[in-house]
Amino acid sequence: MNDLSHLAARLRTLAPSCGPVRLIAVDGHAGSGKSTFASRLAALLDDAPVLHLDDLASHESFFTWVDRLREQVIEPLSRGECAHYAPYDWTARTFAAPRSLSPAPFVLIEGVGAGRRALRPHLARLLWMDLAAAESWERGRRRDGPALSAFWDGWTAAEAEHFSADPSRSHADALVRQLPMGYEWLERPDTAAGVNYSVTERDPLVSPY
Repeated sequence: MNDLSHLAARLRTLAPSCGPVRLIAVDGHAGSGKSTFASRLAALLDDAPVLHLDDLASHESFFTWVDRLREQVIEPLSRGECAHYAPYDWTARTFAAPRSLSPAPFVLIEGVGAGRRALRPHLARLLWMDLAAAESWERGRRRDGPALSAFWDGWTAAEAEHFSADPSRSHADALVRQLPMGYEWLERPDTAAGVNYSVTERDPLVSPY
């Protein structure tokens, strides 16, 4: 196959990991392309819902959202129930009205820290966007512009501290690398004999973020 359907087909063989749900985490540095990749993969998994961790973080606490994620999302899904979580409005600096998240066969969780140790027992697969921190952060800064420079200064320090204490890459089932057209990924030996897979998109990437 010449697109991400190859990867989607492999994921379809996984057993549920959280009640009836197969939770697929897409982790990596800010600016590494997690959102675009997760969106494209979700479309091939019957339009699977995608939970963006930006909706759980806030200005006051970038990474202290584990309890809310567990209570609002993980526990309901594990019972086969619809989850409800309050997304954070980064402009208004307040949490908005709750959104629902159905216990679909696949649910993707994308964002920095999606593969942290507290979540790994509930995951069917952990995918890591394999782009170095410095390059990822530079992409993010270019995307957001100089107005958010101070925010990025604080974010990068917090992210570096998070991954130092709770790394995800070393626990990933596969490393995903963005190519000029599409992606390639390297799966761990215990998941696919360490085989390199390359896939290309039928049309160009709309955005690298």
